[in-house]
Amino acid sequence: MTPLDLAGYLIAGLMTAVAIWRMPAALWGDEEDKRRRALWGCYAGFAVALWTKTRVVRIGLNDSPVTDLSVLLKHYTATAAILAILSYIVAIYGQYPDAGDIPRHVRFARTIQQVAAKASVATLVLLTVLFFTVVDRSVPSDRFVSDHAGQWGATLYMSVFYLYLGAASAVCAYQWALATAGARLRHLRVGLGMMTFAMFIGVGYTVSRTLFLWISVIDRPSPSFALQFDEVTEAAQLVLFAFFAVGASIPALSKGRRRAKLWRAQGRLHVLWYELMTAFPDQPFEPPQSLRRELTRFDTPADLRIDRWAADIADAVEKLRHYVPDSLLPAAETAAAADTPDSAKAGPLADAYWIKAALAARSSGAPAGPAGAVGTQYATDQDGEVAWLVQVAAAYRTITDDRTRHVLASMTDMEKTA
Repeated sequence: MTPLDLAGYLIAGLMTAVAIWRMPAALWGDEEDKRRRALWGCYAGFAVALWTKTRVVRIGLNDSPVTDLSVLLKHYTATAAILAILSYIVAIYGQYPDAGDIPRHVRFARTIQQVAAKASVATLVLLTVLFFTVVDRSVPSDRFVSDHAGQWGATLYMSVFYLYLGAASAVCAYQWALATAGARLRHLRVGLGMMTFAMFIGVGYTVSRTLFLWISVIDRPSPSFALQFDEVTEAAQLVLFAFFAVGASIPALSKGRRRAKLWRAQGRLHVLWYELMTAFPDQPFEPPQSLRRELTRFDTPADLRIDRWAADIADAVEKLRHYVPDSLLPAAETAAAADTPDSAKAGPLADAYWIKAALAARSSGAPAGPAGAVGTQYATDQDGEVAWLVQVAAAYRTITDDRTRHVLASMTDMEKTA
């Protein structure tokens, strides 16, 4: 296996990994994610196309009853991927109010929208006709371009595909270059810059290969030169896909980091949320499930799930207030202060003691009555509230039943001495 073959497997695996990573958001995400379904279709299409280029797959397909089948399948999937990315370009850059002056890049995107689908269908039909009529497929090839250099039929066939690929690469390079110049966030600017660079490589790749094929018809090159040219341009294309895959992933990493942070918070909150929802089963939208099941729900975005959990916990605490007296709060605060000298940890621990003791009181049959006092939170946004609840949940898991009974006993003592 040559280094180029190994690189082909690595890039195909990379594009496949990106497609799998982005699939849940594209298929089951919110409206903004669903709008990017076209971009995921591009990842998936190019992943399949890249696998057809790998040595084992292409040799197996080329030696099948349909000679050089890998070439046709590669161009089918690549054409579909290109149509997907052009659809994404339109979805992102073609939206603009009709009133007033419309920017040039928006007018350009709308023009692309009008011709992209028709051009894709025409390209697929023409490629199919040429492949089965004028391309010499008497002998299976390994490197299609170098093996068919100097043959007018293969040159015409490849020129049709390269015209479509080159035009699409130029469109993407133009749109992403404008987007890069206007991007304010650094990670977005870097990602778009890498994608723009990849598309410029794509334009150079298609132009150089088209020129090589037509010059070869006039002056057939030596087999060694043709193979060397094929391998050099193939390596350039692998660099293209590496930049495209990484660049397209960078803007999503910020969202990915936030989702990962929310999933970690969900894992830490689960015990507290689960026990409260078990005590008040009518509170949540759905019955509480195991942590593994909750973390693998894709029907609701992670931030919305955490927001619901925070609201569920707050509502359950509000209900628990009716089963305990005001004296539980100072008893919980006293117990927390005795456990830790750190005031920053004492606050969440006091809330955890209060919740644990209130649940125990309710479970033991305490009657409902007026709302008792509860600790005050000072979070100003969702992130602050979740951060506080995560600390409370962590403290909650450390409280034993004996300590809970001690807090309830001290609460009773406070009531007797009051």
